[in-house]
Amino acid sequence: MPAERSFFETVQDELKECAESMQLNDSVLALLSNPVRELHVIFPVAMDDGKTEMFHGYRVQYNDARGPTKGGTRFHPAETIDTLRALASLMTWKCAVMDLPLGGAKGGVICDTKKLSRAELERVSRGYIRAIAQIIAPDKDVPAPDMYTNPQVMAWMIDEYSRMQGKNQFGIITGKPHDLGGSHGRTDATARGGMYTVREAAGVIGLDLKGATVAVQGYGNSGYYAARLAKELFGSKIVAVSDSRGGIYNEKGLDPEAVLAHKEETGTVVGFPGASPVSNDEILELDVDVIAPSALEKAITSENQGRIKAKIVAELANGPTTPNAEKALHERGVHVIPDFLCNAGGVTVSYFEMVQNFYLHYWDEAEVHEKLDKKISKAYHDVVRVSRERNVTMRQAGYVLAVERVMDAMRYRGWI
Repeated sequence: MPAERSFFETVQDELKECAESMQLNDSVLALLSNPVRELHVIFPVAMDDGKTEMFHGYRVQYNDARGPTKGGTRFHPAETIDTLRALASLMTWKCAVMDLPLGGAKGGVICDTKKLSRAELERVSRGYIRAIAQIIAPDKDVPAPDMYTNPQVMAWMIDEYSRMQGKNQFGIITGKPHDLGGSHGRTDATARGGMYTVREAAGVIGLDLKGATVAVQGYGNSGYYAARLAKELFGSKIVAVSDSRGGIYNEKGLDPEAVLAHKEETGTVVGFPGASPVSNDEILELDVDVIAPSALEKAITSENQGRIKAKIVAELANGPTTPNAEKALHERGVHVIPDFLCNAGGVTVSYFEMVQNFYLHYWDEAEVHEKLDKKISKAYHDVVRVSRERNVTMRQAGYVLAVERVMDAMRYRGWI
C-alpha cells in the first residue's frame, strides 16, 4: 500500500499539475516548488519550576518575489517543518491570488500551550521572536497569529522585538491588539472574507442564501464567525456545527451565539440543548446547501466525496479537500471555493494593517469591511474567469492566476 502523501507533497502535486497546464520548464518549477529561506531554531526557556527547557521553532519564507513575506505563527505540540512549508507555499499563492504586494511565509514552535502557564507562554513567545529576529522586519517578513497564538502573544513578540531594536516596531507583527496598532476588522476577517466569497459563488450558481442551510465543521474562531455571519449577512440557517469532540444538528436551525456560550461553558458544542449528535465525518455529508470545513486538512477525500450533497464547499481550513476529491466534486457540479481564496480574508486585513502601520493612519471597521469585500470579490471573479476559460477546477484556476503573477515578478527581477 503506497504511503500517504504529506501535506507539502500534496501542495507540490497541485503546483506540478498547474505547471504542466502552463507548460513551465523544470528550472522554473524547481524555483516555485521550494522555499527561498528556512530558519530552524532551538532556544531555552526558563520554566516555572526552575528548570530550563529547549524549544524547537521554525520560520519558512517561501517566495518574496512580489514583496515582503507574510504568514502566521503556530504553537502546536505536533508542529512540523513539512506543514509549515506547505502553509508558507499556500500563503504565497494566497497573496498572489488576492493581488497583494506580498510573498508567503509561516512559522511555528513545537509546544503545547495548554500545558504552559501564562508566564511560560510569554517566555516562549519572547524566546521565539529573539531566535528569528535576524530574518524578520516590517519590510522583510511580518508574522501574525495562527493556531494557538493570539493578539496577546503577538503583543509580547512586538515588545521583545522593539526592545532589541531600541524603538517601537509595531509594524513587525499583524493581528495585534488595537492599542498596539492592530486593525479593526481583523478578528472575523478570515470568516468574513470567506462569507463574501460564498455570497459571490451563490450568485454564480443561482443559490438563494436567504434560508439556505449551512453546516460548519470546526467551531473555532473561523467556524464560529462563519456561522454567525452566514446568519447575520444572508439570513441562512445554521443547521449543524462541530468541534474536535463531535458535532450537533438541528434541522430548524442553531443560534451561533448560544452554541458559543455553551462551548465556552462546557468546552465543546456537544450536548447543546435541543440538538442531535452528529460526527465530524457525518456533518460534511448532510443534505445542506453550503458546508464550511473550518478544521484540519484532508477532511474531504476520495473516500467520502461521493456522499457530499452540498452545492458549495467553502474551504475556511487549509487543505480540507484532497486534489482527487476536488476533481470528482467539480465533475459532479459541486462548487469548491479553494482555501487560498476562501480564507484569504485574514491575510488581506493583515495587509491592510501593515499599510495602516506604515502610514500611522487607521481606518474604522466599516472601511475595513468595505475594502475587504471589494478585494476578495474581485479575486473570486478573477479565479472564476480563469476556471471557465481553461475548464479547470477553481483551485487549479487559482494556481494558474497566482503562479502567473509570481512568475511576472520573478521575470521582471531577472530571476528567470
